[in-house]
Amino acid sequence: MAEKKGSAAKRHRQSLRRRMRNRMAVSEVKTSVKSFLHAVGTKNKEEAEKAFRFVVKKIDTAAGKGIFHRNTVARKKSRLAKMLNRLK
Repeated sequence: MAEKKGSAAKRHRQSLRRRMRNRMAVSEVKTSVKSFLHAVGTKNKEEAEKAFRFVVKKIDTAAGKGIFHRNTVARKKSRLAKMLNRLK
């Protein structure tokens, strides 16, 4: 625990800012995954490939910021790639 009340308050403010930033990144990933799944569901190959590249970019960016663990990222990308390959 912090010794001074002011430093504890600052850490709390920082954690709230980080939490919001992380939640935004996770939300972006989820939204892009949904658009990819929609493209796969409609069997639109070109749109699915384009959405896949966008999803991978978002997931890798989030992983670089430490929001997702690297194994989680690898698993997500593998499953999405498998869906894309089944479509082809």
